[in-house]
Amino acid sequence: MQSELSQQKHPLPQVKTGLIFNIQKFSLNDGPGIRTVIFFKGCPLRCAWCSNPESQLRRPEQMYDENKKKNITVGKYWTVAELMDIILQDRPFYEESGGGVTFSGGEVLFQAPFAIELAKAIKKAGLHLACETTGDCSSRIFKEFMQYIDFMYYDCKQWNARKHRIGTSGDNKRILTNLELAIAFEVNIHIRIPIIPGFNYDLDDAVHFGELFNKIGITAVELLPFHQFGLKKYRDLNREYPLKKQAQLHAEDLVDYQKVLEQAGIRTTINGW
Repeated sequence: MQSELSQQKHPLPQVKTGLIFNIQKFSLNDGPGIRTVIFFKGCPLRCAWCSNPESQLRRPEQMYDENKKKNITVGKYWTVAELMDIILQDRPFYEESGGGVTFSGGEVLFQAPFAIELAKAIKKAGLHLACETTGDCSSRIFKEFMQYIDFMYYDCKQWNARKHRIGTSGDNKRILTNLELAIAFEVNIHIRIPIIPGFNYDLDDAVHFGELFNKIGITAVELLPFHQFGLKKYRDLNREYPLKKQAQLHAEDLVDYQKVLEQAGIRTTINGW
């Protein structure tokens, strides 16, 4: 009885957990070298073209698995210690290749407290840490998070607030504010624009992006052509994909867009997927 009363007065501390929907080892496309990618579940945005719809909700959910011919649960809660056990299994590969760990999503900063705790553990272990983010969080959180990041992929989807809300169901004010902070703090950052027909594909959008980037101090950007890679996932989640009838874009479709940005002094590459 005494033990039970003692536990009520002095409860054991709760272990922080994060909701993760995938762990991808030996990745070669999410930062330098060989990497382990941790996919955080949950996102404040609802981009019409999202290629990972299973990442949007901040709760486990059911998704059909064609290999197993049944529904599976997407999303599992992990502690920092459990994730570090998996991450450190591949330390020799990180060290030999100049790789490390990448946080992806969803939006990693939608689970900022856990992401920061995991980032601290990764840096304490002496590993390189990258992230993929939209920067949609408070500036206070973003400043703290930046301290632990060695390399950052940053998606900039729209220069115009109204258009951004239409395409993503979210505002871009915090996103652009945090982008300016990242440039001011001289973060090693790689800016990407997903180019989506009907959302930001007009050459006028390219002109305004050029003006925005010159104002902020961004000198280079990567264009990501719209694709349909996520279509099957929407079916497996029993959801309707808003852009299922939209034709994909290819690298050659973005050449004129690239020229407009380069005329503005922005070094521009096109991802050919």
